[in-house]
Amino acid sequence: MLDVRSVSRRYGDFKAVDDVSFTVSQGEIVGLLGHNGAGKTTIMKMLSGFLEPDSGSIRFKDVPILEHRTQLQRELGYLPENLPVYPELSVASYLDYAAELKGLRGHDKRRAIRRVLEATHLEDRLLSPIANLSRGLKQRVGVAQAILGQPSLLILDEPTNGLDPAQTESMRELIRQISQSATVILSTHIMQEVEAMCDRALIVRHGTLAVDAGLKELQNGSRIRLLSSADEARLQEVLAGLPWLESLSRMPARNEYRLNIRDGHVAGDCVAEAVRRLVENDLPIQGITPDAQDLQSLFMEVNADTTTSGAGKSQSSGIPNADQGEVEHVA
Repeated sequence: MLDVRSVSRRYGDFKAVDDVSFTVSQGEIVGLLGHNGAGKTTIMKMLSGFLEPDSGSIRFKDVPILEHRTQLQRELGYLPENLPVYPELSVASYLDYAAELKGLRGHDKRRAIRRVLEATHLEDRLLSPIANLSRGLKQRVGVAQAILGQPSLLILDEPTNGLDPAQTESMRELIRQISQSATVILSTHIMQEVEAMCDRALIVRHGTLAVDAGLKELQNGSRIRLLSSADEARLQEVLAGLPWLESLSRMPARNEYRLNIRDGHVAGDCVAEAVRRLVENDLPIQGITPDAQDLQSLFMEVNADTTTSGAGKSQSSGIPNADQGEVEHVA
């Protein structure tokens, strides 16, 4: 559905995005993560057709987006972090305007507006000036314009920002429903949002794609946590030769070890085999379990040597923060 190949983008001498490639299938919800200034917003602008990459290509439904920009944007739902709303308009007037921009007319337009009002629970705010709405209600108006016209590509930047817990759960369910017929890119700083909704996580670091991992893959675990009072050298000797064991390392905690598993092996089977080997050699086991890596720990590990934010890097390059600048409205 969406195919990004070796995309790069510069702002002057600063390379905001560097040789990024990934694909997203219809029905997938993909989380786009990274520190401020990592390149997320620049990537989303290029996916929307608003910015052109300096090199590389982006194809949507096997069509280059830069050659068919108008067609893409009619099928696109985009919610930038800076809400694309006009405070002087009522909710009804704003959605009518956004629907016109997407090429909706007459009965189709009225039906589309009714649908998004129901989906975002804004029916009773139809005539309210946007300026009078709370932050959470304005966020729902922004989401409502993004899903007008049943988009086949939906790009959402912090969609639950300002929502209370009940509204957040409602928004999650709405995004899941939309993903049944659309490709969804979700950018957020909230790891729980990605873990609750997404199939995959893309972690961007200094403009490069550092991680492209399935959430189930992370949750299944790629390592084993072992608690044992045995000598490290003896453990290395006994476990050496296991086909799935990539490495064994001692952790800072007393008597704790990490066994890293090679790709293609099931953590539960590896635990059973490790236990058999240890028991056969009379080595003590205080505890052993698959150690599933959560998204938060993976994110921190990827960015472990980041001492300054991306914003600081951009400013030190002599240009404004290219990834955090104003995001213009794209209908």
